[in-house]
Amino acid sequence: MSNLALEQRKKLPDALRVLLEEYPRDGWELDPGFDGLVKFWLDRHLMFRRLMGEMGSATEALLDKKIAPERYAGLLSKYGGMFVNGLHEHHTIEDTYYFPKLATKDRRIQRGFDILDKDHHALDSFLSDFVGGANGVIHSSDNAAKLHEGAGKFQKELRKLERLLDRHLVDEEELVVPVILRFGSSGLG
Repeated sequence: MSNLALEQRKKLPDALRVLLEEYPRDGWELDPGFDGLVKFWLDRHLMFRRLMGEMGSATEALLDKKIAPERYAGLLSKYGGMFVNGLHEHHTIEDTYYFPKLATKDRRIQRGFDILDKDHHALDSFLSDFVGGANGVIHSSDNAAKLHEGAGKFQKELRKLERLLDRHLVDEEELVVPVILRFGSSGLG
């Protein structure tokens, strides 16, 4: 796999998935190391996925004329703000605290944390575009034609961001969770 950029990647290289082979996803919850930190981490990821789903559903409802423009603008503002602020906070904590500590646990996967860090920077650019698109849609809620046109474009960008975020979250989970299951969470939380 020559290109590991978030937009190109289908999964992390097998060389970085060595701990995942020892700790497959379907056994995580049964592992004695599946403690508060792992649960919390996965819950945060689930929250980001749910917020994306809520924004996608609301946008679809607007385009199908099943929701009033004012209601849509309020939902997009609420969920979008929670999503962007929460994701920035989550990535900052990972980059400054968790990833540096986790990267030292097993030299075979250190490069994976560099990839995840690069993902965070790439996602920042997409989040900036997301904020601009969401604000554009929200500010056009008093003009039905402009709102629907903007919402259609926003929906495409939302789907792209959702796909990229899911790729990142899956890769992050498959790198981080096996490390914590193998080495424990003491000193991390």
